[in-house]
Amino acid sequence: MEILENYPLKDITTMHLDVRCKYFAEYATEEELIELLLSPQYGLNRSMHIGGGSNLVFTRDYDGMLLHSRIRYISKIAASTQTVRLEVGAGVAWDDFVKHCIEHGYYGAENLSGIPGEVGASAVQNIGSYGAEVCDIISRVNCIDTVTMEACHFMHDECQYAYRDSIFKHQHSQRYIVTSVEYTLSLKPQFTLTYGPLKALAEKPALSMSDVRETILSVRNSKLPDPREIGSVGSFFKNPVISTQQFGKLVATYPAIPHYPIDDNMVKVPAGWLIENAGLKGHSIGGAYVYEKQCLVIANNGNATPDDVVSLCKHITQTVNDKFGIELHPEANII
Repeated sequence: MEILENYPLKDITTMHLDVRCKYFAEYATEEELIELLLSPQYGLNRSMHIGGGSNLVFTRDYDGMLLHSRIRYISKIAASTQTVRLEVGAGVAWDDFVKHCIEHGYYGAENLSGIPGEVGASAVQNIGSYGAEVCDIISRVNCIDTVTMEACHFMHDECQYAYRDSIFKHQHSQRYIVTSVEYTLSLKPQFTLTYGPLKALAEKPALSMSDVRETILSVRNSKLPDPREIGSVGSFFKNPVISTQQFGKLVATYPAIPHYPIDDNMVKVPAGWLIENAGLKGHSIGGAYVYEKQCLVIANNGNATPDDVVSLCKHITQTVNDKFGIELHPEANII
């Protein structure tokens, strides 16, 4: 374990902006984490814990200490005839966990295929895609309390999960560091096929989780840039949820607007559709631009500065609000 100084973040964040942090350290055990929490570099500076860097946009150099987990394991801790419970280290790459589930016949994570980042961040962000959210399978989140330096845990209901939200993003955003997450998966076939391209799979005989995964990866790869080649954080904005009354006014003017009913009173509309139909497809500021294949993405042409990204985000938000009366909110964590 080593504490590194003036550490570049360009290669450990998928937006690939040229920024640095004052200190950077990785740990492989809870004991090493506690050792770092007791270090003067941690105690005398602001600090932040990061995962795979796939949801972070640093607007300037970070004048503090960044921590990153290398706790990586997948353990079966309980099973019945219907379900299996796995404990997974926070540093495991999320999609590696999804592949593990599919390979072992554990149902419930397949719709979340291809999402970048790590297991610890999944429980904080409540990642989701194609009609599923990770909170659907989370049973318990294990943490280290940075005040008491003791291990603790939060059961599912204590996490207060909502759309791309949890208690770890608000009142617990600084105090608790996720060390592992426990998931409950089904041993019986069960699929969620209500979203877009997955609907056609409902008619497929002998449908498998691999079929679902391959369909999702194909769609994702056709729309989202490979962060190894083009810097981005994937979906930059949350899909807004609006009232059915507001949607009724919109659909009268834009009858083709896609939508996903939440309940009798609320409807989710795609942020990418709003951005594209506000005339912003391909729009750029400096080296940051709206990705042509999926307008939900702000991409880096290789020369974007943090100011370029922030300015484009503000311009998109204002333009969409002016045209549709809907305020977009970043899904990316802007620091």
